[in-house]
Amino acid sequence: MRTVDIATLSRIVEAEPVDGCAQVGPDVVIDTRKVTPGALFVALPGSKADGHDFSTDAQDAGAAAVLGTRTTDAQLPHLVVDDGQAGLSRLARHVVDTERARGMRTIALTGSSGKTSTKDMLAQVLEVCGPTVAPVGSFNNEIGVPLTACRVDEKTAFLVSEMGSRGRGHIAWLTSIVAPDVAMVLNVGTAHLGEFGSREGIAEAKGEIVEALSPDGWAVLNAADDLVAGMAARTRGHIAWFSPDPDHRRRDAEIEVWAESITSDDLDRHSFTLGVRRGESTWTSPVQLTTMGAHQVANAVAATAAALAALELNSAVDENTVGRIATALSKAVSRSAMRMQLLERADGLVLVEDCYNANPDSMAASLTAMGHVLRSRRVTDPSTRGIAVLGDMLELGDDSARLHVESGRRAGQAGFDVVIAVGDQAESIAAGASAEGAHVIVTTVDEAAGSLSWTSHDVVLLKASRGLALERVGRAVFEEREAQA
Repeated sequence: MRTVDIATLSRIVEAEPVDGCAQVGPDVVIDTRKVTPGALFVALPGSKADGHDFSTDAQDAGAAAVLGTRTTDAQLPHLVVDDGQAGLSRLARHVVDTERARGMRTIALTGSSGKTSTKDMLAQVLEVCGPTVAPVGSFNNEIGVPLTACRVDEKTAFLVSEMGSRGRGHIAWLTSIVAPDVAMVLNVGTAHLGEFGSREGIAEAKGEIVEALSPDGWAVLNAADDLVAGMAARTRGHIAWFSPDPDHRRRDAEIEVWAESITSDDLDRHSFTLGVRRGESTWTSPVQLTTMGAHQVANAVAATAAALAALELNSAVDENTVGRIATALSKAVSRSAMRMQLLERADGLVLVEDCYNANPDSMAASLTAMGHVLRSRRVTDPSTRGIAVLGDMLELGDDSARLHVESGRRAGQAGFDVVIAVGDQAESIAAGASAEGAHVIVTTVDEAAGSLSWTSHDVVLLKASRGLALERVGRAVFEEREAQA
């Protein structure tokens, strides 16, 4: 945010009046390890610790003020509010409204899967056109969205806001903080099925994002997903359509983006021809992605459509614009750890960490991508052994056991020789994998690395919801090699 005096800041967050001209900013943090000189430290209560108890640490690190629900021992100005999260949201709303008034564009996106990967691509595309702020990792909830919003300042051209939902009204609340100029829905899958009850319930909640648009805004929708396509009737704005293939083109669209002539290499990194049509003009440009998986093609065309919509608000799209976007996509890398992150051990063992989050759709995408890698590597190395370490996909409700069995079956069908199943649903995963002929090991996360002798011919996938912290297995596998060396 822009640096502001403490008296003005107290009015913005609706705190008890604070007099003075002490300057606060530009950073707003909730973690004392991220405090910078002049920062506003927001003291939030947590399940394990209360931020108020760390206010003196924030003072020692250089914070200029504390936002919380009570005063603390820190010798700093305190902005006392009834609810710290609400105070943070009021600040973020003010920051966003200020910068939008002078021309900053906001792009909000949601979806059952692919949000973070698409957000990373979109940010790297927009950075070519101007200073861009985007979330770090999956900052997509009632804390992450306002914290990201508070990072914008008078130089920011674009704010990318990733928005998650665990119930109806969640996204509507987030869009009240970051009012979108462009709102994108990637897909409607089965993530959080236990909370919403059906895919239609998920679509109802996700669609709140396009309802927040003004008539001048742009809704960016997936033409290949019927539930997303149905959201067109819920927005007042213009519509840009994207499709991961040429089979779902919308030739009546104001803007349409698609991929064609799709190929892949032995690490399942895809190349394609990017197609863009705006009115009567059509342009194509080659793209060669650096990230793994066929699903990244859909993420890339979605990012393109959102970028074009944001740019269209400022100036006309042309052939040069499309070429610059294609170049940026070809250079884009994953900025968020543990999302199809490719690691290689010194002896040649390949490890793919995709364990930041998991749902049936992202699980299927990961297993499909790794199945392609296994087939390709076995051509040059017949000794290649595929090992999938799979754990729980959380929040699936009554369908959980069935969906975990299905994931185990997918692993066997993808060509994994060994499936190491961990977590509460390990038996279900194992049942599915065993039915497809895979060798199955049921164990715990702590014991998974020691359940097998790892070799230089192994290709390993780690996939589970964040709660299992499956990256511990990857660290143990790499440490084993270092100990041997």
